[in-house]
Amino acid sequence: MTQAVTLALASSGLFLLAGLVGGVLKYHGIMTRPGHRAHPYIDIAHRAALMYSFTALVMAALLKYSPYSATLQLWITAVPLFFFATAIARYFQLGIQGREKNQFKQRNFITTWGMALLIVGEVGGVAAIVWGFFRSQVLGGV
Repeated sequence: MTQAVTLALASSGLFLLAGLVGGVLKYHGIMTRPGHRAHPYIDIAHRAALMYSFTALVMAALLKYSPYSATLQLWITAVPLFFFATAIARYFQLGIQGREKNQFKQRNFITTWGMALLIVGEVGGVAAIVWGFFRSQVLGGV
């Protein structure tokens, strides 16, 4: 197993665990908050962590057929996983602090350049992984 696959699988497990903990926090919010609803960002963190856990599994499966060098595989895996993790952490932070219901209402570094970097990192890394799979398995190593 390559380091990239190991990283993706380990991240999948950690994201799954974060999603389960998020479910506990969501339940706590439902039981204790007015209106019996969790803070919106706890809800988002819970769902995002669960979805990213499965995304990391798909990445690991596709990486098994990657034609790229081990170093390139590690980079195109680590970058999106980093942004997935920071997004989950930010959602939990906003939810636990309970101050914000929309982090984009004010423009700042995170909501402008941070989001641009996140988009390029997530889409670019996953696109490179998918392209590597197609190149080696669908196009026959072209």
